[in-house]
Amino acid sequence: MRGFRFLLCHLFAMGLFVFLLITGVMFWLSKYTRQEEVTIVPEMKGIPLAHAERLLQWKGLEYQVADSNYVENQLPGRILEQTPSAGQTVKKGRIIYLTINKESVPEYPVPDVADNSSVRQAEAKIMAAGFKLTEHKLIAGERDWVYGVIHKGRTLAPGDKVPMGATLTLVVGSGQSKEQMDLMERDDAYTTEEDDDAEFYD
Repeated sequence: MRGFRFLLCHLFAMGLFVFLLITGVMFWLSKYTRQEEVTIVPEMKGIPLAHAERLLQWKGLEYQVADSNYVENQLPGRILEQTPSAGQTVKKGRIIYLTINKESVPEYPVPDVADNSSVRQAEAKIMAAGFKLTEHKLIAGERDWVYGVIHKGRTLAPGDKVPMGATLTLVVGSGQSKEQMDLMERDDAYTTEEDDDAEFYD
């Protein structure tokens, strides 16, 4: 009988030890993995970076600007993308990676089309690079041959950069000599003066 009681006590002690061991391990795992310290990632697209920083601090999250792009219809410094996305459950202290809108319009090199391209070739290269074109400036020279590119009155050199989406002017040969061009300009000026006089007397 005494041996049976000893066995029961022994089994009880072993069971209690195993129970306490499992409980301790589970408690340690809970603390180690911080299962209870979780939060929901907030939606930050379209808000300023300073606002997003305060929001993430309140949620117990960190952030890092991973990239920056330029979107024309977005204000500078606004959040464009975030990873993880809004609504996901993450541990506190998690780093949220942000992509923000650039503060200024990025500049890109203008394709080198002067003295090596026809109008059609130059237009295709300029448009493919993301720039816009205004009416060509005609000068004396070979017809439909591009002699230069102008941005805001400045003739661009090879490798010059201008803001993305800028409007450029191609300097194109008219197929006429300088003398012919000068004569046409004088004729246009004379015709304009006659029209002005006629309007005055009318």
